[in-house]
Amino acid sequence: MPREIITTSDAPSSPFYSQAVRAGTHVYVSGTVGIDVGTGTLAGDTIQEQTRQALANCEAILKAGGAGLEDVVEIGILLTRPEDFAGLNEEYARWFPSAAPARYVAKLGVELPGILVSIRATAVTA
Repeated sequence: MPREIITTSDAPSSPFYSQAVRAGTHVYVSGTVGIDVGTGTLAGDTIQEQTRQALANCEAILKAGGAGLEDVVEIGILLTRPEDFAGLNEEYARWFPSAAPARYVAKLGVELPGILVSIRATAVTA
């Protein structure tokens, strides 16, 4: 099955990985953090601010791949600080108020200055 590399200037990027890859009807979004591409800096110091921006970045990447949040079937979340779990859920619930995708949350194993959360997603389109 051929794969298509998805890129957009509306979300942070890295030379080390693709923002997303489409394979057939699936769009696989790489781990995305809460960097605001307009400023090039983290969206804030709280888990809510960074979660909001990370999900907005995922949404922009999904859009570039021909998908949307409504197509997401699975989300993986890595937290730097487990004590931020409640704040993560507070913001996450605004994005997925019902029929939420399957999800896992784990502790981020590497120290990245200022980064509190990384979110990856898998979407399936028709």
